Amino acid sequence: MEVKQGIFYGVGVGPGDPELLTVKAINVLGACPVLACPQTKSGEMLALDIVRGAMDVSGKEILPLRFAMSRDKAVQQAAHREAAEAVCRFLAVGKDVAMPNLGDVSIYSTYCYLMELVKARGFETRMVPGVPSFCAVAARLGISLTEMNAPLHIVPGSWDLPQALEWPGNKILMKSGSQMPQVLEAIGRQGGLGRSAMVQNCGLPGERAYPTLEGVDPQAPAGYFATVIVKEGEG
Repeated sequence: MEVKQGIFYGVGVGPGDPELLTVKAINVLGACPVLACPQTKSGEMLALDIVRGAMDVSGKEILPLRFAMSRDKAVQQAAHREAAEAVCRFLAVGKDVAMPNLGDVSIYSTYCYLMELVKARGFETRMVPGVPSFCAVAARLGISLTEMNAPLHIVPGSWDLPQALEWPGNKILMKSGSQMPQVLEAIGRQGGLGRSAMVQNCGLPGERAYPTLEGVDPQAPAGYFATVIVKEGEG
């Protein structure tokens, strides 16, 4: 008898607060026997920790996924292939696999790389949206992200910031922590520190909110999960 193939789910779990998991996310995570979770070199699985804050996962099989923190595309692709192969082994025997992802699963998400590889192997994939980190950051700061007829730009902090800051509308600089000196310098050159704000580790232990970037020490540790919002304006 032919074994029914499993489905590979990418599940957005929000930026850190377990209360921001959607009902659908909890339902999908609860129904999948296997959770494939990104793991750091030190063994931490942050996305899984967020899930644990919302539901019991004691009966789940945990598949750690180790991704190389390298800018070398060949190294990254090799890690993605290895992770996809590990997932496919469970799918091939009929087990559904859910991969929890920080924020929303469609925004700078490792799941999307694995999804394409898994689909190429003939397996079904599905995405479950989550609360994006920048939406949680805006709520934490009590500010709007968009105004009538104005665009919103989302870029990584490693992007060409002088160019991005010239664009009309508000800007969101994702994962800016490791580039904080350059981020503050670029915003400062355009006179925008007073209309910029930041939250580090939104919804996580050690969260810090900065309603303005004026006076922020560029050399102070910012952490990987730092999101900056730059509001449009003059000077």
